[in-house]
Amino acid sequence: MSTQQHIAILGSGNIGLALAKGLVKAGIFAPQQITLTRRNTAALAALAAEGYNVTANNAEAVKQADIVVLAILPQQLNKLLDEIQPAVSDAKHLLISVVSGVSCADIRKQLALDVQVIRAMPNTAIAIGHSMTCIATDTASDANVSLVKSLFDTVGVTIQINEELMTSATALCACGIAFFLRSIRAASQGGTEIGFHAHDALKMAAQTAKGAADLLLQLASHPEQEIDKVTSPKGCTIAGLNEMEHNGFSSAMIKGIKTSAEKAGVLYKSE
Repeated sequence: MSTQQHIAILGSGNIGLALAKGLVKAGIFAPQQITLTRRNTAALAALAAEGYNVTANNAEAVKQADIVVLAILPQQLNKLLDEIQPAVSDAKHLLISVVSGVSCADIRKQLALDVQVIRAMPNTAIAIGHSMTCIATDTASDANVSLVKSLFDTVGVTIQINEELMTSATALCACGIAFFLRSIRAASQGGTEIGFHAHDALKMAAQTAKGAADLLLQLASHPEQEIDKVTSPKGCTIAGLNEMEHNGFSSAMIKGIKTSAEKAGVLYKSE
């Protein structure tokens, strides 16, 4: 599936660059069909050498593009939208926003244009093609939603959700990467305490976590169903689980996700 369209990724940080590379790797876009913007274009020199278009001029990048990806921090968004507003066309452009806590309506209001906007919330596993990306919109066409889904399918798994749940998706999927990494780190530290070298403990913890996740995804199973298979009466697994629960393991994770969602919802409004 290749396309003749041109895509501009405004703010080529980790997420933007991973998306660009994923699209090229999947054969949907050639590097020459992708424009990457960044204030410091020297940081994109290696990509320019591979054939990507590189510029610091966001408005110029938008003029050349059909699809525009907004991949910046919430606090930078209004300034960027003001910069590109003269170059945006209702009829021509589809905007994809990966900006936390900013609604499609917020973007249209700032642009004073009735352009189609679709929000996408990937996570940093996009870098290895294993993102969990949530997609939502208010007024965009089904065809454009399908298009955006196909773009992010090149770098992981996508799911379409209601727009009011996008802030929650940020907490569970985008921030969630850090939460699961911290739990793996804690498991590896436990492994070191019971006798393993740190690098071995980390490898063992990470692979075990990967196996646990794949059990749920590949078997369409429930965590408690798989936990029951490991917990024998008076056994060591249930003893360890109960000790963790007595110390608030599940409660801490739930509260952390809730707190992240609350924070994500006000990042743009409190700029």
